[in-house]
Amino acid sequence: MKVYLVYGSPNCRKVLATIKHLALDVEIEYLQFDKGDLMTPEYAAINPNQKVPALVDGDFTLWESNAICQYLACQYGSGKLFSGTPQERANISRWLFWETAHFNQASGTILLETFFKPLFMGAPGDPAKIAEGKENFQKFASILDDHLAQYPYVAGDKLTIADFALACQSDHWDAGGVPFQPFKNIIQWLERLNQYDSWTSSQQINEKMLEAVEEAG
Repeated sequence: MKVYLVYGSPNCRKVLATIKHLALDVEIEYLQFDKGDLMTPEYAAINPNQKVPALVDGDFTLWESNAICQYLACQYGSGKLFSGTPQERANISRWLFWETAHFNQASGTILLETFFKPLFMGAPGDPAKIAEGKENFQKFASILDDHLAQYPYVAGDKLTIADFALACQSDHWDAGGVPFQPFKNIIQWLERLNQYDSWTSSQQINEKMLEAVEEAG
């Protein structure tokens, strides 16, 4: 089994955390944007979107990070990270859909404009988009924060792939000006995640990006 990742990608981090938590023997290839690795015909045959992450397991290929995490947990997880009754699994899926449609869409907008554009594209952020992203983040973070006042993890009483998915951008929140500080339950939840070696060790995927941040001063 092989996965294709990129350093610094939040979506790749959630996949890496899942692999580490399940202790899977997976070949990992890190692609590089600046070398055109994602634009090759060979990679397009694996992921026609020419984005990361992507997975190849025998003759089965899969793209979209949450789908990859779910596949790994279902196929190889032995009851870890994605399990339970149909209602419990639907609850995990609900948060995965919400992550991509709302929560990380909002924080991702902020990070693109305040962090990624200036640092990697040499372009200024759009103040209107930053303001919109912050407004949306505060709205959706309030929902998550209220929920986490009742439960230790996103899907209830145990760690699931929904936690990795919703936390995948959090390493960049501070540097990108994402207004997470008022949400104390979210902060405590992130502290709980940091008790898992699988989560903290997956931070290595940000190594190249953190080096670039340091060089930029």
